[in-house]
Amino acid sequence: MKDPTIYNVRALERAILILSCFNDDNPERGVAEIARLVGLHRATAHRIVVTLLNGGYLERASDGERYRLGLRLVEMGLAVLRRLDFRREALPYMQALQERFGETCDLSVFSSGEVLYLEVVQSRHALQIAARPGQRLPAYCTASGKVFLALLSPDEVARVLSVPLRRHTDNTVTSPARIAEQLERVRACGYGFDDGEYEVGVRAVAAPVRDNTGKVVAVISMPGPAARMDAERVAEIAAALIAATDGISAHMGWQRNR
Repeated sequence: MKDPTIYNVRALERAILILSCFNDDNPERGVAEIARLVGLHRATAHRIVVTLLNGGYLERASDGERYRLGLRLVEMGLAVLRRLDFRREALPYMQALQERFGETCDLSVFSSGEVLYLEVVQSRHALQIAARPGQRLPAYCTASGKVFLALLSPDEVARVLSVPLRRHTDNTVTSPARIAEQLERVRACGYGFDDGEYEVGVRAVAAPVRDNTGKVVAVISMPGPAARMDAERVAEIAAALIAATDGISAHMGWQRNR
């Protein structure tokens, strides 16, 4: 007789694989496509899709043939966000930073080697530079990502940089040795900087939020067009970001010099 525990674990793994098929580029998929992507027989994929549909984790698309992520996942995601104390603590600081500098301010966490954006306070400028909540960006070529990487162990950084690194612009650094030099500068100055390395003409500054143990749990960054982000303004924003993230971290129980 098969161990039911093993069966249940395998079913859960398959369900996770199916849910992972959906993203911003592919919000809707049919059963045949899902089966091909996750390497399952079509009948098996269909059975799991029906189970996810009945649980509210998937819903039918308007054509009745394809599926998309369901509202149950939204409810679960909101429950996770509600328990993130740093998010609640960060919002007033982010709003104050946006008011002071007029640029977008965002909050992110480190997830599976990437930067995952949770909160964005939009600029009021006509020309806005901003990620979307839920968007993922690479760590090695973004200001926020460099802050996360700079404060990881060397082994963890090596794992993140072990995959082929895509060149997004002419400024993108893809050499692990040169990225290591950038991370050393982040550790020395206390903030991360991106000079058009992910998107042409965009600069960003970022600083870390720590919990009571000193662990970096989030990063706040401020991106903007290079024309509005000269060296003097970058330095001013960096100082303000560090002061803000230190304030948030203090509310989380961390003290810089203890």
